[in-house]
Amino acid sequence: MPDDPYAWIEKDLHTLHRAGWYRSVRTSHTQAGPWLESSTAPRKLNLGSNDYLGLTVDERVREAAIQAIQRYGTGATGSRLLSGHLEIHQELEQALAQFKGTEDALVFPSGYMANLGTISALVGSRDLLLGDVYNHSSLKSGAKLSGARYYEYAHGSVEHLEALLNQERAQARRCLICTDSVFSMDGDMAPLAAILDLAQRFEAMVLVDEAHGTGVLGVRGAGAIEALGLQKHPCIQMGTLSKALASQGGYVCGSKSLVDFLRNRAPTWIYTTALAPGDAAAALAALRIVQTEPHHREQLWQRVQQVKQGLTTLAALELFASDSCILCLKTGTISQTMNLSKKLWERGFWVPAIRPPTVPTSRLRISMMSNHPKAALENFVAYLLQVFSLEPR
Repeated sequence: MPDDPYAWIEKDLHTLHRAGWYRSVRTSHTQAGPWLESSTAPRKLNLGSNDYLGLTVDERVREAAIQAIQRYGTGATGSRLLSGHLEIHQELEQALAQFKGTEDALVFPSGYMANLGTISALVGSRDLLLGDVYNHSSLKSGAKLSGARYYEYAHGSVEHLEALLNQERAQARRCLICTDSVFSMDGDMAPLAAILDLAQRFEAMVLVDEAHGTGVLGVRGAGAIEALGLQKHPCIQMGTLSKALASQGGYVCGSKSLVDFLRNRAPTWIYTTALAPGDAAAALAALRIVQTEPHHREQLWQRVQQVKQGLTTLAALELFASDSCILCLKTGTISQTMNLSKKLWERGFWVPAIRPPTVPTSRLRISMMSNHPKAALENFVAYLLQVFSLEPR
């Protein structure tokens, strides 16, 4: 009998288990929100959600999705260039462009697809692509897919980025710099002003992934570009509809010519079924709430400050530097981090353990929501302080 060509899969899974890299899912039996419930365990305070403003359960957002399904059906039925271009898509794109202060916008079925399609359309084998080493996986995958000469610069290092531009830019037809605005596994922010200045000097395009900034940062919640006063700098603003905008999908905002180009060149937009109408309508409703009800954002930052202040009272606790509603605690080895996450789960708190290969060092990632109950957060901080005061450092 010939060898089983699939036998390597079990071996690879065994390697993942031994390294502590194996992952599995937790099933929730309740709607999105600050609490997780299942049939096998008491409810847990959900500190792992990207629903930063709690709008996933907002009645207006849900009703908008229901009405869109009743009008259009459950699916878009085809790609945007065939049968799938709906009025709700156009409304959402116009609203996103207005929100971001750009000429136009394009909506993709997911944020990952938005980055893959945009990057691979903008640069190719004759071009240069530079990205922060901590960029999201979708930016890294887009870089590989593009075929461009790709170099990573040290995290947040403008000096390293400038050195690479000095070294490589002259040999390339086009150049694209890609960066997250808020880095999702650390919570810190990219030095966007300096990056945009360098891009102007070296005639480079810039793509800023605002997935974790949109709805959260800035006076109107438009993201890090707005928060830093950089709206007049030319760049490509990408983001997701699946976090503060309480839905599903991704978008790219920029000039009319850019968006028109992507409609004709981005394979992940051209060759896939359009965003479901219910998702588009939910995102549009959430976007309107973000712009008209700033108290959701204000309450979110109050919750962030509550946890930050509580955790800084213990010297044994070390928080990563954060400019966002993502707070990460330095822990230790993979096994120590997994054990801490397990202890928290048993006490009623869901805090994901983030570990290699996703990140270089293990940490607990705390993701804040505006509708986290203050009393529950007080209990969480108190228990963390108790656990860390007993943990050997």
